[in-house]
Amino acid sequence: MVAFELAVQDAHGLAVAARLPVDRIELCSALPLGGVTPSLGFVEAAVGTPGMPPVHVLVRPRPGGFDYDPAEAATILSDVRHVVRAGAAGVVVGGVRGGKIDSELTARVVEAAGGADVTFHRAFDTVGDPYAGLDELVRLGVRRILTSAGAAQVADALPALASLVAAAAGRIEIMAGGGVHPGVVEKIVATGVPAVHASAKRIVRDAVGVSLGTADSSGRETTDGNEADRIIGLLRTLAG
Repeated sequence: MVAFELAVQDAHGLAVAARLPVDRIELCSALPLGGVTPSLGFVEAAVGTPGMPPVHVLVRPRPGGFDYDPAEAATILSDVRHVVRAGAAGVVVGGVRGGKIDSELTARVVEAAGGADVTFHRAFDTVGDPYAGLDELVRLGVRRILTSAGAAQVADALPALASLVAAAAGRIEIMAGGGVHPGVVEKIVATGVPAVHASAKRIVRDAVGVSLGTADSSGRETTDGNEADRIIGLLRTLAG
C-alpha cells in the first residue's frame, strides 16, 4: 500500500491521527501560511499520544521563501535537535539558495537529526532543475522529498511527478503533496509514488470577534477525519 502521511496542526488532528491507520504525521503550525515550526509542547503532546504513528516535525522558522540567513539557519538546526530529543522520528525541512538546493544547510540538518529521517519539503518545487536537486538530496542522505512536481496542485503535474519517481529509482522516496483530496488519489497513485501527503482540512467557524492579524478571523482550520479516512480507504482499495 502507498504510505499515507497526514499533516496535523492541532490537538483534534492528533486524535484523528491516533484513531486512523495513518503511517506518519507531519506536525506543524499555521498551515494557512504554508506551515511553520510547532511548539515544543505540541511536539511532546504528539509523541506522547497513545496510538500515534511516527511523528515528523516541520522545521520552518517563518513563512515566505526558503533562502535562510545565518541566524535563521541556526534556529533551524537548534529546533531540529530539540524535536529529535523530544522523540520525533523525523524532521521536515527545506532550504534553497540561488534556485538550487542549499546543500550546506541540508547537510547540517542531516547531521543534527542524528539518524532521524529527514524529509525535504515543497521548497523542492522552487528548484530550477528538480532532477539535479533530487540527485543532490540523495547525496546528502535525505530520506524523502515532498513535492507537487512544481505545480500549485500535484494533480496538475502528474507526468512530471511520474518522471521524478522514475528518476528517484528507489534511491529516495518521492511523496506526492499539494491539493491532495479523494478525487485525485487514484491518478496520483498511478504515477508510482510510494507515499501521499495530505492535510485533509475543514474550517471550524470560531470567530475571534476582533482582528488579530491579516488572516481570516472568522474561522480556523482543523483536520477532517472523514476526508482523511476516505483517502486511506482509497489507498487500501488501490493496493488490493
